[in-house]
Amino acid sequence: MSGFEGQCLCGAVRFAVTPPTLFCAHCHCGWCRAAHGAAFVTWVGAAEDRFRLLPGSAEPRWFQSSQQSRRGFCGQCGTTLFFASTICPGEVHVVRTAFAGAIDREPNCHVFYDQHAEWFEAADGLPKYTSEEPGLAKFKAVRR
Repeated sequence: MSGFEGQCLCGAVRFAVTPPTLFCAHCHCGWCRAAHGAAFVTWVGAAEDRFRLLPGSAEPRWFQSSQQSRRGFCGQCGTTLFFASTICPGEVHVVRTAFAGAIDREPNCHVFYDQHAEWFEAADGLPKYTSEEPGLAKFKAVRR
């Protein structure tokens, strides 16, 4: 299977992820909100060996957003597309909105909900995990 394909706004950066994906979650952390200018970002996790740029794709540009993490974006249109970190080695996180169609899972939770925008309240019934959630504890090491 060729995987789930996606691209940036202008189509210069094109990629595919071969299933299965690792997760799909809505992130409300301050870093993601600032990087995307949005109340939250929906991420799809992929194993690095299941992620690839498609032939003819432009290389994404990368911004080192913290000591441990970087964010990939299109150098032409500026669309923020990817997140990679030494905190989660072997993974590439891809914005859900960049995929053209359905993927193998739907979002199943909100993470870092204790940092959510005060003017937004998620009412979709999905679990809301805070920064204290054991599975999120490793991200406390993120430093500018």
